[in-house]
This record gives sequence, structure tokens and C-alpha cells, in this order.
Amino acid sequence: MKVTVLYGGPSAEREVSLVSGKSVIDGLLSMGHEVFASDVSPTDLSGLDHPAEVIFPVLHGQFGESGELQEILEERNLAFVGSGSRASRLGMNKVNTKITWQEAGLPTPRWELIDNSSPTEKIFAPSVVKAVASGSSIDVYICRDLDEAKAAAAKLVNKYGTALVEQFIQGKELTVGILEELPLDPIRISTTRQFYDFEAKYKGNFTEYHFDLGLPDTIIQQVRELARRAHGTAGCRDLSRVDVMLDENNAPYLLEINTLPGFTPKSLLPKAAKHAGIEFGALVDRLVRRADQRRRAAA
Repeated sequence: MKVTVLYGGPSAEREVSLVSGKSVIDGLLSMGHEVFASDVSPTDLSGLDHPAEVIFPVLHGQFGESGELQEILEERNLAFVGSGSRASRLGMNKVNTKITWQEAGLPTPRWELIDNSSPTEKIFAPSVVKAVASGSSIDVYICRDLDEAKAAAAKLVNKYGTALVEQFIQGKELTVGILEELPLDPIRISTTRQFYDFEAKYKGNFTEYHFDLGLPDTIIQQVRELARRAHGTAGCRDLSRVDVMLDENNAPYLLEINTLPGFTPKSLLPKAAKHAGIEFGALVDRLVRRADQRRRAAA
């Protein structure tokens, strides 16, 4: 199959996207596909003119994951891997995602949206203060007291115009990969850093990943089902990764969803797929074949 892989892009997560894209390219080549690679941006869409049956976007962050690229692909009637523009826009915006989940009755930590006009009383601690539309744990601050939370919120409001202040949940951090709308086994994340930040995700050996969760099977199944519903409620397609916190009583809370998770050697969706017996080449092959099925059905 002729597949165009889009990677790189203009966002702060470009470095991660370049690594993910190289992995996807190698995986597709290993499965016999004809691959054309393009470092795409809003000002350079020339890669889309190359003949292809399926487009595989492997961009993270703004433009590539936030719906703009997906809308361009939809307007051109190009078949592509992953969620459409509507779900991509929703997933990138943590506030809108939380609203959608809350309207569906899904649990997510208490939160407040802060901007320049917000009274300081809306800020609370302990909390996690984060950018509304950023991935790879960029611009995320764990704030143990109110002064820290106010300072972090002010920094992000000055940078982005808004900040999300979210209740800090003390407990186990899990992530659940979704493949073809079904949840894979959850992974428990443990790190020697303060939290699972950019350094823990992509740099050094600060983090361990465990499939042995040390939890009752009923809790594990509850987490899997919650992740499946989070993916479906957000309107996602093909793949995603849902981050969940368990509190001290093992009650689960949805944190956020990544509609285009990473494909680096440290990325968690490929780890979960491999745990399920799906090697990397087979994983990317399944994804492009699913997109091709949609192309054929629409023809």
C-alpha cells in the first residue's frame, strides 16, 4: 500500500514527532508498504500532493494533533489514520474534554479555568496547573500550596491567556491504550521525578512501566471500561491513550486523552500493544489497513 507519513510539524512537540515518525516509517517498511515521508507544516503541505492511498499523521501538539491538519485531510477527501478533526480539536482542549466527560457522567478531577479576569479565589491547592492545549506534559506544574498554584497559573495565563487548575489526586497513575475502539491492558507508571513530565517520558531512565498493577481485577476492568467510554464519548477513532488516576480508595478519575499518542521507543500505546501480542510492524499495519477500509467504503 502507498502510505504517506506526516511527521515533524511546527509544535513544541516536534522533537517527539520526528522520533515517532521515524519509527512508524520503519514499521511500515518492514510490513512491505511503499512509504513517502513528509515533514509537514501549515506553510508546506506539498507532501499531501504525493500519490497515496492512506495518510498516517504522526504529529503531536498544535496543528498536527489539534484538528487543523485533520480538517485539511477531510477537505481533500484523503483517508488517514486516527481521529477526525472534531475529536482531535476536542482532545487537544483539556477543558472541553472534561466538560464532555462530565456531561456523560464520567469522573474527572475538580477543575477551574483561569484567565486574566478570574478572581484568585478560583485557584486552589494542592493542584496540578497545566496548559489547556499542550501535550507531552509540557507546561505542567504540581503545586502543593496556594502560593505555588497562583504563581504557576499566573505564568501560564501570561504565556497562553488561560490555565487549567485541576485537583491533585494522590494515588496510582495509569494509562490505557485504545486500539480499534477496544482498551488494551492498563500500564502503571512510576517515576523517580516529581511526576510523569517530559523528562520522565522521553529522557533518561527515570520511569518504570508495569502491567502488574497490584489491583483487584474488578478495579482493572473498571479502568478499562472507563477508558473505552472516554474514547467513545470524545468521538475518537482507531487509537488513543487515556490517562487515569486512582485515588487512595482506588476510585478512578479521567485526566486527559491523547488522540494521537506517540510511537517512540518509550511510547505507551506500542508497549501495551506488544503486551497484547501485537508487534510494532503489525500495529502500524493494522492502523493503515483500517484507514484504507474507510477509503474503500466511501468510494
